[in-house]
Amino acid sequence: MPSFDPVLRDDLVATAHALADAARSETLRHFRAADLQAATKEALHFDPVTEGDRAAEQAMRAVLARRRPMDALLGEEFGAVSGTSGLTWVIDPIDGTRAYLAGTPTWGVLIAVSDASGPIYGVIDQPYIGERFSGGFGHAEVTGPMGTAALQARPPRPLAEAILFSTFPEVGTRAEAEAFRRLSAEVRLTRYGMDCYAYALVAAGTVDLVVEAGLQAYDVQAPIAVIEAAGGIVTDWRGGPAQDGGRVLAAANAAIHAAALAILEATPEG
Repeated sequence: MPSFDPVLRDDLVATAHALADAARSETLRHFRAADLQAATKEALHFDPVTEGDRAAEQAMRAVLARRRPMDALLGEEFGAVSGTSGLTWVIDPIDGTRAYLAGTPTWGVLIAVSDASGPIYGVIDQPYIGERFSGGFGHAEVTGPMGTAALQARPPRPLAEAILFSTFPEVGTRAEAEAFRRLSAEVRLTRYGMDCYAYALVAAGTVDLVVEAGLQAYDVQAPIAVIEAAGGIVTDWRGGPAQDGGRVLAAANAAIHAAALAILEATPEG
């Protein structure tokens, strides 16, 4: 990662947390509301969006317009805005809208700032629990009900002892799902449905692997920044960059990453 002027670095960190604060207020205002409604973005399957998603992204956009109008922006709900600074904010106002709609506290707000090399700082915020995982510029921490602590991904252990997460049992295409099942058969425990919170747990040192497919940049850039700052690794299924989404393998360390990659990397495209 290139060096950053300390003033710029501190402003980027402060802006990321200001975005998280703004989104936290809006998402909690709608969470578990009796009249919460959801539209679907897709005709063939239920891909929900709620007023909480839209309000949170609008609030974050307003913060960026005030604080850093020269930066570019990519948001899930309202698209892209060009910039002139060479930096891009990549935001997902609610990652896990299905969980949000169901009232479970495993959704989160994702915020990343990236340069040409990829994500340089990220935040995974869970407003209802009050936990905020952040990482970048050589620092990774979680703040929440139990105070503030450094984030450190789990050290190596055999694949047969690993904990693996994915959002859905139906991972991507048929070939991708078959590859995931092969990996799942090799680990001790496989769990589903945690959305971005599973990536936070990789950074926190309780989960070894997260494997998914079909992701977008706004799904993964914040987790990449947080996990890498905590000592973990995030790549695609062939060991390449994952910042644009697609197939994603998040791992606590190089050894467990290599073990999982050996099973996933031959999966055919399409």
